[in-house]
Amino acid sequence: MDEAAALPPFAAIVVAAGKGERARQGVPKQFAFWRGKPVLRHSVDALVESGANPVIVAAPSDMQGEAHAAVGDNPRVEVVAGGATRQASVRHSLDVLAGRGCERVLIHDAARPELMRDVVARLIKALETTAGAIPVLPVVDSLVIASSGAMDGKAEREAIRRVQTPQAFRFSAIHAAHHAWEGAANAGDDAQVLHAAGGSVALVDGDERLRKLTFAEDFMDDLPPMRIGSGYDVHCLAEGEELWLGGVRIEHSHGLSGHSDADVALHAIVDALLGSVGAGDIGTHFPPSDPQWKGAASDRFLTHAVGLVTAAGYSVGNVDLTIVCEAPKIGPHRDAMRERIAQLLGVDIGAVSVKATTTERLGFTGRQEGIAAQAVALVIRR
Repeated sequence: MDEAAALPPFAAIVVAAGKGERARQGVPKQFAFWRGKPVLRHSVDALVESGANPVIVAAPSDMQGEAHAAVGDNPRVEVVAGGATRQASVRHSLDVLAGRGCERVLIHDAARPELMRDVVARLIKALETTAGAIPVLPVVDSLVIASSGAMDGKAEREAIRRVQTPQAFRFSAIHAAHHAWEGAANAGDDAQVLHAAGGSVALVDGDERLRKLTFAEDFMDDLPPMRIGSGYDVHCLAEGEELWLGGVRIEHSHGLSGHSDADVALHAIVDALLGSVGAGDIGTHFPPSDPQWKGAASDRFLTHAVGLVTAAGYSVGNVDLTIVCEAPKIGPHRDAMRERIAQLLGVDIGAVSVKATTTERLGFTGRQEGIAAQAVALVIRR
């Protein structure tokens, strides 16, 4: 039996109501994917596996659905609305736990996904003799006191520790401390709240792996160096429609009909890029049933897809596009397409390949009923 399995009962609170804008993930960082699942899910799963019951998740009031989706279906996990500040979120979560006979509670930041059981065990053990306990790490670098951009003195690193979460508390002590703190300035963490109320806080060994995901670079360390996506699209040819292919308007007797301007070439590239970062398909982001996209230029879709690739920590490496049709002839327009696609992707024209083929007059493309396009995209970790 491992050390954590023998722990006395405890509850946990996961603070996940922040915006996490510095991480530049397109969504609050607690909902961004990291190592295969949302950051929040890592913390919640680790606490449940360590024995926490219940686990209260304080999430943004306008993202309760996203929070429920991130934590999954677990009867031991409850999602509540967070507050305007960290203290407000924790205080409300403690109020939710009040009256349930909870004696011990861990308070954890969702942005620290690698939570080890032995850290939890040390924290709970420390509560036998103190009202609070926090995991800390030594400072290994030299420290200085700064003033107006210059060194103003030396800071003694031997007396300073780096603080992590989760932080453990006797429930009654931290609950009272948070209500006593109400109206005061914002605190950096819950240990400061307890200390301000006169409670004792013990220090236990933390773990370097218990790092906080803060910046976009933190999400890139574990990304594969490259990813590949493929896309395929078909639209029918109709009289009276404009023909757009690869972002270029082509004079022809028929044009493509369908979603937006029906540019099958750009649509295939959009799906290839979305697929490379696991971001769904073009219909997910731009539903054909939505009237706002009727007749819209497909370059908007491609720009959006490139933005999602960038947010995921990648840049476009190259794109290989194949257009399948009997007419018009693609050769005279190939370079114009390559130039426009490269411009939209933000890459050199040499990274864009445009090819054309026919089906020897077989099938719907052979009968000139429609045009198909297939694309493959390589994205590279930035």
